Amino acid sequence: MSPRISWEGVFPAVTTQFNDDLSLNIDATARVMDGLIRDGVSGLIVCGSVGENTSLERKEKVAIMEAAKSVAAGRVPVLCGIAEFTTAFAVETAKEAARIGIDGVMVMPALVYSSKPHETAAHFRAVASATDLPVMLYNNPPIYKNDVTPDILASLADVETVVCFKDSSGDTRRFIDTRNMVGDRFVLFAGLDDVIVESVAMGAVGWVSGMSNAFPREGETLFRLAKAGRFAEAMPLYEWFMPLLHLDARPDLVQCIKLCEHIMGRGTALTRPPRLALLPHAEKAEVEAMMAKALKNRPRLPDVGLKAA
Repeated sequence: MSPRISWEGVFPAVTTQFNDDLSLNIDATARVMDGLIRDGVSGLIVCGSVGENTSLERKEKVAIMEAAKSVAAGRVPVLCGIAEFTTAFAVETAKEAARIGIDGVMVMPALVYSSKPHETAAHFRAVASATDLPVMLYNNPPIYKNDVTPDILASLADVETVVCFKDSSGDTRRFIDTRNMVGDRFVLFAGLDDVIVESVAMGAVGWVSGMSNAFPREGETLFRLAKAGRFAEAMPLYEWFMPLLHLDARPDLVQCIKLCEHIMGRGTALTRPPRLALLPHAEKAEVEAMMAKALKNRPRLPDVGLKAA
């Protein structure tokens, strides 16, 4: 396990901020990162799905990584998502992350191509073997169409740089299946917001969260309560949070999360095409109503040792 990263807690999948002309706004992106750290999150993941990785040029990804390293300044670990069309492109991105000094990488299956299980494993093996950085493997079959099953994960147990597995399938049984196959070989992270308490109960020690971009203190508090087994205190917060956490499972999760973030004054709702703004009289109004209700009933948070905002 890498000494560079404390593999525990909430790592928001940070949004990428754009100007009105949809050019990259690196200063606004840096402010988002700093705000999350100040509110007590445990780490950051840039250029993930919520960070609109596939809508970014290579030079923009480099700029975001450089900004993240500068903003974090060692306060929390920073991982960069790697979502590329080919294994060679993914290796190049991993090498750029190492050059910049990012703490680790989160590797997604090769995009577009629906690979066979042995091809998925080969992609991960090639990328992880090409870097000394610690690697989090990312499974999100509803979005990326390739399912990283416990069998595939177990086949990579010999790759030393692969240290963490993030599962967004929503099937929390997989945490148990993985441990039954390879014990504690991999650090387990939840990747789907609306099963976080269940995931922690099944052994997840971290959470790559979307909605914690809008509510970082609520997210970190919920996670710490669940991790401590304080379920009587966690459940009222989880019930309050759940309508918003469900947004993380929608195809338009990025637009939803960015709108919530905007309502909280933490960023803009702008996304790059092909992601378009939520339809104003249906989807946008629905999310705005959910946020209004949540803010009206925002709970008092139990003490879990978070630093003051």
